[in-house]
Amino acid sequence: MQFIDLKAQQARIKDTLDRNIERVLAHNQYILGPENRELEELLADYVGVKHAIGCASGTDALLLAMMAHGVGPGDAIFTSPFTFIATAETICLLGATPVFVDIDPQTFNLDPSKLESAISAVKMGDVLRTGSTDPSTPLEPKGIIGVNLFGIPADYDRINLIAQENGLFVIEDAAQSFGAEMDEKRSCGLAPIGCTSFFPAKPLGCYGDGGMCFTNDDEWADVMISARVHGQGTHRYDNVRIGINGRLDTLQSAILLAKFEIFPEELQLRQKVAHRYTQLIESIPGLVVPVIPSHVSSSWALYSILASNGKHRAQLQKKLSEAGIPTAVYYPTPLHLQPAFAHLRYHIGDFPVSEDCADRIFSLPMHPYVAEEVQTEIAALLRF
Repeated sequence: MQFIDLKAQQARIKDTLDRNIERVLAHNQYILGPENRELEELLADYVGVKHAIGCASGTDALLLAMMAHGVGPGDAIFTSPFTFIATAETICLLGATPVFVDIDPQTFNLDPSKLESAISAVKMGDVLRTGSTDPSTPLEPKGIIGVNLFGIPADYDRINLIAQENGLFVIEDAAQSFGAEMDEKRSCGLAPIGCTSFFPAKPLGCYGDGGMCFTNDDEWADVMISARVHGQGTHRYDNVRIGINGRLDTLQSAILLAKFEIFPEELQLRQKVAHRYTQLIESIPGLVVPVIPSHVSSSWALYSILASNGKHRAQLQKKLSEAGIPTAVYYPTPLHLQPAFAHLRYHIGDFPVSEDCADRIFSLPMHPYVAEEVQTEIAALLRF
């Protein structure tokens, strides 16, 4: 059994894939070819924004978005510790400091009520809370990166309001939530800049690395378009800023165009798979199923449940593995406890909700083609 079954999807679109790839091979424009522009226009329209900027990965998308805001040393960027490292890694790559904010225990997303206190702590120079390594140089609150974990959008109504009240920018880390909605607005359009990933395991994934930034702001779009090609100006040898080599390959755009044709249907299938899981599992003692706010629809990048504790999780994973059913843990160690962020001087207990979830969470096979009988088998194995 596959944790994510890409072969079933590929079988459905093979003819379109072949045609699209052959077209790229025929015109030989492998970098920023016509398929890139076609994909950007298509996805910008889908999200409901003016600009979509394809790039080499979801990580590069975050990097480009922060470069558009001029993020650098001395800046404090608030985000969740319960996410993939790329969210905070890109902050550090620009010389800024990630300031972690604990999560909501139901959605696993950044908790807005805790965000306000974190901002106040930085403004007051509370270096223990900010993780500053140089107490003589206070951090300056600069921006917020909300993370839409497992496909569920964060509470951008409150996050955007808090940002406005404090003069901060907001970036939507939608690496796992392309296709999700909140209040009938699509993910990647819930903050002034949205960033997504096209990693193969994502709801809309290519066959390699890829990403995209979304915005309505013309100036930010121009900066990101320039920065993704070494800070290019009017031509390739006119470099108006420091940038990166962050372009989306034309072949990956061609693949994404084929996949997007069935993407709306696959989102509906994901909803059915998730709903069936919840119906089967919600009554099992010791397990907690995902909670989706009433005004939100998830893209269901993952279906993650909570066991009663770490020992219980290990027992369930072992039982499922013995039956040939794969599981995964996203994420076993919150970022504030990762060696890469030791310089921030956080400790065990600083973000108790994130730490508790990391100890208990695990994910079940999730993709549009999970069979009903497989889900029934999984639920039966979880009952012991």
